[in-house]
Amino acid sequence: MRQIVIDTETTGLRPEQVHRVVEIGCVELVNRRLTGEKYHVYLNPEREMEHEAQEVHGLTNEFLADKPVFKDIAQAFIDFIKDAELIAHNAPFDVGFINHEFKLARLGLGKLSKYCHVIDTLKLARQTHPGQSNSLDALSKRYHIEHFNRALHGSLLDAEILAHVYLAMTGGQTTLFGEQSQSVYTSHQVETVQEKEHTALSIIDASELKLAEHLKILEMLQKESGGEMDW
Repeated sequence: MRQIVIDTETTGLRPEQVHRVVEIGCVELVNRRLTGEKYHVYLNPEREMEHEAQEVHGLTNEFLADKPVFKDIAQAFIDFIKDAELIAHNAPFDVGFINHEFKLARLGLGKLSKYCHVIDTLKLARQTHPGQSNSLDALSKRYHIEHFNRALHGSLLDAEILAHVYLAMTGGQTTLFGEQSQSVYTSHQVETVQEKEHTALSIIDASELKLAEHLKILEMLQKESGGEMDW
């Protein structure tokens, strides 16, 4: 399964006010593992940056002046995300801006849904943690993914953080055996269950087949760990 975690930075908040994308950052997951493959680009928005937006991401008109415009990188971007599951935090924001850029490019690109299915991690977080703050910063703290240098927002960094948050929130690890990226959280730090007092829980016994499959997994883990697992 190939997934692409994406984040964008923009000149403002509303594409209908002709605000534009100025940065796109993507990281690749395959079978729930970070592969190291990335897509990252800065863009000339062909308009002035709003002061409030610049304070968020630090990108200036002068820095972006010699960067490519979106239509020049559109096909490379599509090639990277095509047929993958696209993961974004507050996806309507990123998708809305990308669709706006597709339209302005006048290349007959259609909409993002033509190329990939989109998962909104903000929606998922609200279902998982109702009534709590579910910003990327809040989720990073909740899942103890706190060791990134994030003085300013940046698309590639935020995409990598979101990848770790998504894996933690959906109950997985970045890797199980083998090498891990330097920024991966440790699995014992991940909070995946919240206990609720005075809640009646249904107990469903596992079938004999499920118990046998579980035993095989435990035996495999015991072997891979060199007998160091403490059950």
